[in-house]
Amino acid sequence: MALNQSRGAGPQVVALAGGVGGAKLAHGLARILPPGHLTVVVNVGDDFERYGLHISPDLDTVMYTLAEIANPSTGWGLVDESWQALTMMAQYGEDTWFRLGDRDLATHLLRTDALRSGQRLTEITARLAHKLGVAHTILPASDEPMATMVHTREKGILPFQQYFVKYRWQPTVIDLQYEGGDRAQVSGEVRAAVAAADLLVICPSNPLLSVAPILAVAGLRELIEQRQMSCIAVSPLIGGKAVKGPTAKLMREMGHEPSVLGIARFYNGLIDVLVVDSEDQQAIGQVLSQFPALSIFEMPILMKTVADRESVAQRIVDLI
Repeated sequence: MALNQSRGAGPQVVALAGGVGGAKLAHGLARILPPGHLTVVVNVGDDFERYGLHISPDLDTVMYTLAEIANPSTGWGLVDESWQALTMMAQYGEDTWFRLGDRDLATHLLRTDALRSGQRLTEITARLAHKLGVAHTILPASDEPMATMVHTREKGILPFQQYFVKYRWQPTVIDLQYEGGDRAQVSGEVRAAVAAADLLVICPSNPLLSVAPILAVAGLRELIEQRQMSCIAVSPLIGGKAVKGPTAKLMREMGHEPSVLGIARFYNGLIDVLVVDSEDQQAIGQVLSQFPALSIFEMPILMKTVADRESVAQRIVDLI
């Protein structure tokens, strides 16, 4: 494949990401690629308003992770965070189920103020990331508002953050809706990034909660389907289990097999390559029997350390 050399040596990579798992691989890619060679397109279906502030959890997780200031214990929020504002909220009798740290509040205040002045989420994110020293591009999947709504058996219809954080993803999910996706538009920046890319990577994010909302943006799935470059997905499951979070549980509840075969089915028509963990090597034959045109590579994909992230990222880039 001839690589786009417009910004120096090395491939131009676009990664679709959301959540901690996606941020880890995005971080690995950011560390091995030259500055300006990575664009991370991030889920905004988790965005919501809290105390009048516009919160973009996945954008912030990716931004903080690439800036190397994320809390290493949780994967979200900021390292060495303090919680004085939250403590005061509790003193006022507020339900503090969604934890907003003191330094994290600065991000939400600036973002909200800029949005109210008419700026786009894309340009706001670019400015914040630049101020934090991020050398690559982070793009919201759309500038228009979207909302992942979770239909549950026990709690009815829940906004994503209530399902995921307040109720710790325990309610049984019977349906998902990506509200606003049909009205949301692909930004010019996302279109340009995909057009210039040598490689598209679907990070090991939750397929239903992180990747599907990105693909729900009107025109984005079609943009990927019409691509000229390779598309590689990294399995979010190892041995049929999620490293963290509700991926396996949710896939089962929504009628998808929680396995590498289930992942291959979910991304059928979008990907050329599926990367699975070495633990799932025995399942490769079963996947190929159903998807003979799919290329499958096995490697250790558990990313416990920064070195692991770099290793997985490098091996993925080397596939092209």
